[in-house]
Amino acid sequence: MRMAGPTIRQRLSATRGAVQAAVVNQAAHAFARVRYALPDAQPGRHDVVVHHDVAYADPGDAAHRLDVYIPARTERPTPVVMYVHGGAFSMLSKDTHRVMALAFARGGYLVFNINYRLGPRHLFPAPLEDAATALLWVHERCEEYGGDRTRLAIAGESAGGNLVTALAIAHASPRPEPFARAVFERNLPLRAVVSTYPFLDLTDIDRYRLHPKIAFWARDMLSDAAVCYVGHDIHGGVRNNPLSSPLLVLEHGFRPARPLPPFFTNAGTKDPLLPHARRLKAALDRLGTPCELLVQPGEIHGYDAMVWRPAARLKWKKTHEFLEQHMRASPVKSTKEVRP
Repeated sequence: MRMAGPTIRQRLSATRGAVQAAVVNQAAHAFARVRYALPDAQPGRHDVVVHHDVAYADPGDAAHRLDVYIPARTERPTPVVMYVHGGAFSMLSKDTHRVMALAFARGGYLVFNINYRLGPRHLFPAPLEDAATALLWVHERCEEYGGDRTRLAIAGESAGGNLVTALAIAHASPRPEPFARAVFERNLPLRAVVSTYPFLDLTDIDRYRLHPKIAFWARDMLSDAAVCYVGHDIHGGVRNNPLSSPLLVLEHGFRPARPLPPFFTNAGTKDPLLPHARRLKAALDRLGTPCELLVQPGEIHGYDAMVWRPAARLKWKKTHEFLEQHMRASPVKSTKEVRP
């Protein structure tokens, strides 16, 4: 039986969402070009060297490139972090997220800040497939940049938090998707996952639509993000592609073949995705996986990019403490919820 296509209302909503995403994307990249040109944002000022636009897959596709952030004054071999940017599965890039990569590099980590294909042109599994390909490439090639391939972490925020959580699931359990199976079979030395204000359950859109305290633009953006990842039939898309909503996988009978790595997750109380961070901690607690949750009163989505603010500084301090614990020393189980 032929499946019905999107309705006129869905087409209009998708067009509006695409226009909004394009405007935000262009503005964000324009701002990034100006901001990162200023003296205080230069990597060399922070003893970091950057190799730009290294291909991890198709060299002719900008979506398959990454930047390598090499801390100049740190131990060799250096522990490795692969960073996956957010942007509602439809916008932004490694170039808008240099501040995140630099924050990790300043902490003494070799950072691979990746691009990946974006929706709505590229639906699931393209973004996750690219992240998996990049992760395998990083593990294989990090030694060329002074990295320690036995100490590997993955980190991402928002949509990127979704992708790194799905990668952790693929690492821990054999799955039918070829790219996920490749991650599992590599048996990576994955020491830690940082999943920042993650968008982990695409089917949660009904709660957004009915929540009186979530602004209409935030509801629209979250709904558009889900559509840009799995298409207009969000519930059907998630049902057919479980890894698109990794939180649901963890909450419904997940039994890993090998232990999941420890997690750090965080969100502010004014972020509509805080419930996802809380649910992630609860699911990992039930599985016996170490998970630290940082909840910051009054903070919004994306607050940690404003690195001059006390809340952002606390977030990065806690993140580095978590990584120090699991990347440089014997892991110690932590299930506490941290508040400032």
